[in-house]
Amino acid sequence: MRSRSALVPVVAGLLTVGACSMPGSGPEPGGALASVAGALSSGSPARGPWTDPAAARDGWSRITASVSGLPVKVSAGKVTAGPHPHGVLHWSWQLAGRAWRYDTTVALTRRGDAWRARWQPTVVQPSLHPGWKLTTTTIQPSRGDILGAGGVALVKPRPVIRFGIDKTRLKPGQAANSSRRLARLLGIDAASFARRVHAAGPEAFVEGLVLRRQQVPASVLNGYPRIPGATGISDHLPLAPAKQFAAAILGTVGPATAEIVRKSNGAITAGDDVGLSGLEARYDDQLRGTKGIEMVAVDPKGNRTHLFTVPPVDGKPLRTTLVPRLQDLADRVLADVRPASALVAIRPSDGDLLAIANGPGAGGYDIATYGRYAPGSTFKIVSSLALLRSGLTPRSTVHCLPRVDVNGKQFKNYSDYPADKVGDIPLIEALANSCNTAFIGERNRLHGDDLPRAAAALGFGVDHDLGFPAYFGQVPPPAGETEAAADMIGQGRVLASPMAMATVVASVVAGKAVLPRLLPDHATQQHRPAQPLTGREAAAARQMMRAVVTEGSGALLGHLPGPPALAKTGTAEFGTRPPLPTHAWMVAAHGDLAVAVFVDRGQTGSGTAGPLLERFLLGAR
Repeated sequence: MRSRSALVPVVAGLLTVGACSMPGSGPEPGGALASVAGALSSGSPARGPWTDPAAARDGWSRITASVSGLPVKVSAGKVTAGPHPHGVLHWSWQLAGRAWRYDTTVALTRRGDAWRARWQPTVVQPSLHPGWKLTTTTIQPSRGDILGAGGVALVKPRPVIRFGIDKTRLKPGQAANSSRRLARLLGIDAASFARRVHAAGPEAFVEGLVLRRQQVPASVLNGYPRIPGATGISDHLPLAPAKQFAAAILGTVGPATAEIVRKSNGAITAGDDVGLSGLEARYDDQLRGTKGIEMVAVDPKGNRTHLFTVPPVDGKPLRTTLVPRLQDLADRVLADVRPASALVAIRPSDGDLLAIANGPGAGGYDIATYGRYAPGSTFKIVSSLALLRSGLTPRSTVHCLPRVDVNGKQFKNYSDYPADKVGDIPLIEALANSCNTAFIGERNRLHGDDLPRAAAALGFGVDHDLGFPAYFGQVPPPAGETEAAADMIGQGRVLASPMAMATVVASVVAGKAVLPRLLPDHATQQHRPAQPLTGREAAAARQMMRAVVTEGSGALLGHLPGPPALAKTGTAEFGTRPPLPTHAWMVAAHGDLAVAVFVDRGQTGSGTAGPLLERFLLGAR
């Protein structure tokens, strides 16, 4: 009897300890741990079996308020019995496509027939103490540069100052006056800026204008500190060497619009700098890179403890063929031209675009590669090739009349056409002096698609995806005799961009259809012309374009040193109300350089576009 009674308390003690882990002895603590994990994964910890559900709810809310949008998965791990039973929770947060994994421990206690967990901050993360919270910091990647020929950085981070109103530095009632004063100082719309300042939150910095640091006027530097709340913040932005430097083609970088944020599916957030136009916008994914993120614990005093980092992936550079010296020269050549204007320079030997410039009159649009204008007499290079293919030679006689009537439409030569070049003249002389009536008079030698085929042989009118907006021109079938006549002199429905006309000249020099190239890493398969340019045809075209310089409308280029210059001038009337305004064109080649200059409104090709072209060619030597 004695030995039996001695065994009773020992067995009872074993049952008490085993209740944490032995099946069949009561409720399992693993089930409670699994419920806790599920409640935490759902973001509603109060649903779990806690000793104090309110403490769990409030503690979770305080700790995760700044990271509540991050996906998190919590799963139950091993349960350990003993005097201090506890379970392991496996955590996995998704941060910028990476998993942050770690384990925490939660104390378990049995109350009656149920197991419950005790809440404390370390349930969420082992480093946390009471009053601490989790938060994330975005790590912005470095934006890729846009490079020019030879790997020279064209667009790279350059110092700027962001001027605006810091509302935390304003006293009640100062916002309207300060915003208007700063707007007037910066030269921006005062009413609009004042509305933006008024609508912003009480702790906002409302940007008014960003200026390159070296170009901030002294009046702004001296004036803004006197305005309550006005602030200048030093920063860096991806910028070209100068504001006008290839601006339309390179594009701009700035704060993402609401539409861009919405379409990014979370990749872009408000305040991110993104490409807004040009190459910066088209290749934003490549240039922008991928943001990183850092998870930190913040104590009540604001001290931060690093917990986990997903490093950013910097953007990749974008290579171009632009030559900085020539691009800068082209921009300066057009800087004072008031009408819309453009200049495109191509290297015929490889098709590389060396300069793409748009004058200030273009209003920020890239008319250099994407404009659509009647090319006027510069298109006679194409018409001449078509006539050569019809059986004429540069010395074949054509009839240059003062005027010609086509189905009631009067065509004539330009107003100061030389009187001694009228009558029976060689084709080469008709091109040199740009006799409209001579080319129109030979139109019946062409049939079907003779003119479009000649254009394609010179790289004109055949679309290619070059990786940026590019218009190669068009030569649609004429609607009638009048339109066919107009097509011969680059009017009618014939349209071209300055790039398309520079391509024509480059093709004449190269002896084959040239495909322009701006982005070396963008693969483009060239469409072979149905009737490629031959060496004999190219030589004849060069001979005729040389005559434009030696005895025709391009004489202003005759003094250029070095290789002989080739050229063609052109004007094209447009509009409906006489006197009709004219587009002014001039194209030329000098050595391994082909250039087209366009001015939207001018007098003549040689008088308006010619001096600009001459200045560029002289500077390009």
